[in-house]
Amino acid sequence: MSRAEVLPKAETERVSDEVVVPDGPHKRSVTRGLIKTIRPHQWVKNLFVLAPMFFHKDVFLSTAAGPALNLTVTGRALIATLVFCFTSGAVYAINDIVDVEADRVHPVKRNRPIASGEVPIGLAKVMAAGLVIASLAVAAMLDLSFAAVVAAYFIQNIAYSFKLKKIAFLDVGLISLGFVLRVLAGGFATRVHVSEYLIACTALLALFLGFGKRRHELGLETAGKQRAALEAYSKGSLNIALALTGTATALTYVAWTLDPATMEFFHSQWLWLTTPFTVFGIFRFLMLVSGKAGRGLRSESPTQEMLRDVPFVLTLVLWGIVIVAIVYRLRPGT
Repeated sequence: MSRAEVLPKAETERVSDEVVVPDGPHKRSVTRGLIKTIRPHQWVKNLFVLAPMFFHKDVFLSTAAGPALNLTVTGRALIATLVFCFTSGAVYAINDIVDVEADRVHPVKRNRPIASGEVPIGLAKVMAAGLVIASLAVAAMLDLSFAAVVAAYFIQNIAYSFKLKKIAFLDVGLISLGFVLRVLAGGFATRVHVSEYLIACTALLALFLGFGKRRHELGLETAGKQRAALEAYSKGSLNIALALTGTATALTYVAWTLDPATMEFFHSQWLWLTTPFTVFGIFRFLMLVSGKAGRGLRSESPTQEMLRDVPFVLTLVLWGIVIVAIVYRLRPGT
């Protein structure tokens, strides 16, 4: 019989906050819970850190075997991305600690490791602190400006978790700022100037994704109990916000592809041909978050919905293939 089974309820709740490292199978369960808490499936968002790398004039080097990635630039970009993965993992853990009571009344989030009791709150706090310290240390060794942006990202997210996420529309604005900080950090890490178009596209796309997340949450049960800011949103206002930011994102993307500086850098005037993939991706996302994709709302976040949606993933892959084909003029036999 476990210690929790022989203690009164109040004592059991207190024990759940202690830093306890169990043995045997339960230890493996807690380890899985800790990994789940830092949300590896959400780390796809940190790929924005890699974006500036592709605007480095020497990201691809000419070799006897053909173009090859510059290992120095690529290595710095990958380290920067890993730093953001660990930092965002710490933020997710802290957010789950702060939201533990609200998560327990959510139909899906109540199964999260901290909300369900699988991971003790005290152990989650230790993990979050360790991730933050390690991330800032590695960031400082890579570049001090990069480390400053990482610190700003962390502070912004802590403010968001404890207070600002309760303010409608400001909460989505802060999500957008987080993506912009990722791109700026990638620029500092790889020593690439981040263009105004890249910042604008990132900010608009992040606003679009953020409003999509809120629209997705409104479609779930107990929405009001889960997030206080949702009470100030309506499906109508979010649909308008999604239409505006989605359109603005597409138009900014087209403007970027037609910008002389873009065409000169990539040595191609045909990047605009990738626009249909971008537009379809935007519409598909709208269908997913509104539950009109013929599959309902089966995940707790639109990121999970996207990664499980074959048409969306296929569109993303095709977009990447076409980009490479246009920029590097890949031909059979070359």
